[in-house]
Amino acid sequence: MPRKKYKKKFELKPDPMCGNLTVAKFINSMMYGGKKSTAEGIVYGSFQIIEERTGQTGLAIFKQALTNAKPVVEVKSRRVGGATYQVPVEVRPERRTSLAMRWLITFAKARSEKSMTERLAAELIAASKREGNTIKKREDTHRMAEANKAFAHYRW
Repeated sequence: MPRKKYKKKFELKPDPMCGNLTVAKFINSMMYGGKKSTAEGIVYGSFQIIEERTGQTGLAIFKQALTNAKPVVEVKSRRVGGATYQVPVEVRPERRTSLAMRWLITFAKARSEKSMTERLAAELIAASKREGNTIKKREDTHRMAEANKAFAHYRW
């Protein structure tokens, strides 16, 4: 337990184009080296590409992709009497969104398209259709938790 009071959460302002807090958080996690305008350009550019390819708004596809990528359970290592067990634990809502965002960005970077804008657009479209590496990662996480269900009684 900390001796002082808990740290107050930083309040984020909604992004200028969509007016959405989730998009603002996504832009901040996309940002590299403090270059926020570059990150905004990548995200908004990918939204435009999504609108051209699918005919739906970029924001709607982004929300759908994020919802599909959120994990429900994960495994955490727990040491009991010299042995380490992978214990399945439910994921907090805030961590769910941050994990989904991190996975989307990581797997978008690993794609083979020319620009980051195209990579992100392709990964968001794939995730909204429940395809792609982001969804595979989520399914692997769930499968891991399901396989270690026997150790659920070690939850703390």
